[in-house]
Amino acid sequence: MDFGLNDEQRLFRQTLREFVDREIVPVAREWEREGRYPTEIVAGMRDLGLFGLVIPEEYGGLGADNVSFALTFEEISRGWMGVAGILGSHSVSSWMLAHHGTEEQKRRYLPELATGERRTGIALTEPGAGTDLQGITTVAKRDGGGDDADYIVNGTKMWITNARHADPLPVLVKTDPAASPAHRGMSILLVEASSEGFEVTADIGKLGYKGTESCEVVLTDVRVPASQLLGGVEGRGLQQALSALETGRINIAARSVGVAQRAYDEALSYARERTAFGGPIGDFQAIQLRLAEMAVALQSARLMTYWAASRMDEGVRMDTESGMAKIVASEAALSCAMDAMRIHGGYGYSTEFEVERLYRDAPLMSIGEGTNDVLRTVVAKSLLAGKAVIS
Repeated sequence: MDFGLNDEQRLFRQTLREFVDREIVPVAREWEREGRYPTEIVAGMRDLGLFGLVIPEEYGGLGADNVSFALTFEEISRGWMGVAGILGSHSVSSWMLAHHGTEEQKRRYLPELATGERRTGIALTEPGAGTDLQGITTVAKRDGGGDDADYIVNGTKMWITNARHADPLPVLVKTDPAASPAHRGMSILLVEASSEGFEVTADIGKLGYKGTESCEVVLTDVRVPASQLLGGVEGRGLQQALSALETGRINIAARSVGVAQRAYDEALSYARERTAFGGPIGDFQAIQLRLAEMAVALQSARLMTYWAASRMDEGVRMDTESGMAKIVASEAALSCAMDAMRIHGGYGYSTEFEVERLYRDAPLMSIGEGTNDVLRTVVAKSLLAGKAVIS
């Protein structure tokens, strides 16, 4: 049993850490306040090859192991969680294309996605359908008969990260709205940004998760060639999306670890430097107890996340493991962000200190890629059915 990183992973983490400390940490608070898009940081991530993390080497990607994948999101989120979102949606979509796309689709898109010349995202959520993806109402109808007929797509998608930069944007649709069960009539279409009728209509205001856009996308009579059906077969869209979300939960868990780590670092530093009643506040038992709880939650979350990532590297289905990691890590991010704010006292409420931003970023991780309560039911059902065993 080995809980350590191998040499390659340690070197990779060091490279990431140096990039984050040099390019992200010094500007994150100011750029977030200005509402500035992190163009220069995105360019740096491109130079590191990070847009090709999950893309196989044969298509120009890094083909990174999943522990290295987790390390990437942990380190970037330590600097600025919103920036990690740019890479996160791109990676989920790229993974889905690499694992479920036709060979023609892979050759067409993956090489440019790997370099970041193209970027992508994933359009699942709708105004009336989030957790219940089978409730989507976006419909794609054939324009005429035959398997080669174009699709005509109508619908609205919400909370779309990278909406203005995604090309193509995989869109979950109903190709057979009457199918029962509903998932048999769901497919994913690769919609190109230049398509007539494809429009990014609004940016959604957010408490945190700044730096990347979260948008409403409206599709009005968008014509999509049949060749853009992911995998070339209808009725597999929900399964394709859910399998990709397993990697998404590793990404969210790792982002949570990064936020928790930064909260812990800021709290520890402040406890050493801030004085009250004649000494550093770290001498007070109440502060010591909070720091200890933060350290326990942080390291538990990290180990759970790396464990789930390593299980994915073994090639097993790991919806239970990724769900458990996401629950534990996102709850750790929430508790560490709150405790860091409490240790800072009044300054924790000030925008001049990092913990205020961490406090606003942390809640998203308990919601994104499946709410924690829904994931708890997923884990429980897997245990009850004997699909997962804890021993």
